[in-house]
Amino acid sequence: MIVRERFEQELKDVQAQFITIANRSIDALKTAFTALIEQDLEKALKILEDDLDINRLEEEINDQVILMIAKQQPVATDLRRLMVLVKAASDMERVGDYAVNIAKEAIRIGKEPIVFPLTNLQTMCDKTVEMLENIIKAFTEENTVRAKEIAELDDYVDDLYGATIVLLLRAGIDNPAHISQITHLTFICRYLERSADHATNIAEHLFYLIKGKHYELNN
Repeated sequence: MIVRERFEQELKDVQAQFITIANRSIDALKTAFTALIEQDLEKALKILEDDLDINRLEEEINDQVILMIAKQQPVATDLRRLMVLVKAASDMERVGDYAVNIAKEAIRIGKEPIVFPLTNLQTMCDKTVEMLENIIKAFTEENTVRAKEIAELDDYVDDLYGATIVLLLRAGIDNPAHISQITHLTFICRYLERSADHATNIAEHLFYLIKGKHYELNN
């Protein structure tokens, strides 16, 4: 196999690893929120265990990219592609971390009856998952138009986050006996909002890959 063919094959392998870590992290986020809704502590604990695999996948991507740079000495365009994959993998690993954080909050709440309506949080989770799934597809297809549309959805999540935090704060004032649980739900709300931010980050990475310039798609 000639050098270029070897490089392209290794690049495909790294891209496949990225899709794997993306899918694993998105599934973890969905499962963690389901664990909260169902108050399923075993499901929440499984998220903590599975995060080790997500972390390992990110490390493998980093190691493989370093080896490719050292061995193949890629040209500028190829190097940019590798760096973007490393950054995007890091974003998805962080989503996995937020899934772990949500699972931990679900464990802390335990079987205590939920005192705050989870409708807004469910909507935030659904929208965040939609953004992440769609940005991975746009990233794979190198579709910057679609990526920009997805990044713009972050405003919706941000607005819902702000409104929900206000409601949670009021609930804490009105129900001081339940302040601990409301605090846990406040953290979960924050973790969902941050996960959506990583979808925007990946959109920006894609723009850098295609355009060779850094863009801020959502200020």
